[in-house]
Amino acid sequence: MVVGGVTVIGPASMDIYLPGLPELARDFGATPSASQVTLTTFLIGLAIGQFLAGPLSDVHGRRRPLVAGMALFTLTTLICSLAPNLYALAALRLVQGAMAAAGLAIGRAIVRDLYSGAAAARYLSRLMLIVGLGPILAPVAGGQILRFSTWRGVFVALALLGLALTLMAARLLPETLPSHHRRAAGVGVTAKTFAVLLADRSFVGFVLIAGFSGGALTGYIAGSSFVLEDVYGASPQSYGILFAISACFMVVGAQINAHLLRTRAPYRLLGCGLATLVVGALALAAVVPFRGAGLGAVMPPLVLLFFSWSFIQSNTLALALTDYPHVAGTAAALLGVTQFAFGAAVAPLAGLGGNDTALPMVGVIAACSISAALAFVSLVPRTSQAQVAPAVSEA
Repeated sequence: MVVGGVTVIGPASMDIYLPGLPELARDFGATPSASQVTLTTFLIGLAIGQFLAGPLSDVHGRRRPLVAGMALFTLTTLICSLAPNLYALAALRLVQGAMAAAGLAIGRAIVRDLYSGAAAARYLSRLMLIVGLGPILAPVAGGQILRFSTWRGVFVALALLGLALTLMAARLLPETLPSHHRRAAGVGVTAKTFAVLLADRSFVGFVLIAGFSGGALTGYIAGSSFVLEDVYGASPQSYGILFAISACFMVVGAQINAHLLRTRAPYRLLGCGLATLVVGALALAAVVPFRGAGLGAVMPPLVLLFFSWSFIQSNTLALALTDYPHVAGTAAALLGVTQFAFGAAVAPLAGLGGNDTALPMVGVIAACSISAALAFVSLVPRTSQAQVAPAVSEA
């Protein structure tokens, strides 16, 4: 439960204030694309923070860096609610993202400390049940908070959640990396580890899959509030409900993936997830150009994107970390850095056309989906036992 909470706090920090993003833009007199810079800086922070948190957890253990990161996240989030202008908020979101990164990188490393291969994929799929509650509940909660407060109140609520997770991690989380498995400290050691990881063709393939698939999802997250509210006429509260419906299918997909891992290999399920992602992106691209298409035509492809991503996320992480148990923090950080760096790059692109068209968002989703599938086909050979064997028993 604690691992799920600290892992979901980063995505929840993006999703909870999405219903208020148009209000935030009006409050600061900014364009939709300019207001989405606050998403970009948050994602950059998530990327930078994982470069620090992952290697630090390989040196000092998982527990202490995680608790420190959550405490600083709580403080920064509270300060975000007092931001006087868009520039200050964007800078604070950078720091907030860097602190939230501790939960992402270290949470995944904790899973690798306890499980490997298909067993890790099954655990990650079940963890998605908790992680999936973030995008389900966060936009709904954000929309309801906006009934009684402004977007600033959303950050206050998020700070309270961060405080609760900090206390839970400090009291309940055990140390999962024994001292004799920890690495020596040093920039040179970390750089050498990154070099070893990037020399592995399969690992690079998994990194690109995580990056491009994360970019596809971020393209939707960054543009969906403007598209669904301004183009298709949904209210902030309706948007939160629609987003939650989509995210429910992420949870459903994760549980189906966990069940199928009893008899199917992670490699094969990853391929199925990527194929489904491409189908959803192309279906969305086929529907959106028709101006008369309503929410009933647009939502099924968006739901399919969330459903496919649950297969991609858990299997990619499990397969990528299988061969690197003693540097799992660094390996998980590199995967997470790429995922959110790609997301930071595409987030502003989703709003380039203004708030009266969905085409930029759809273009981002389609390009990233196809690129992820190409990385899988060209760089990830089906060679290792971990890729081929199903999870026949629990770890």
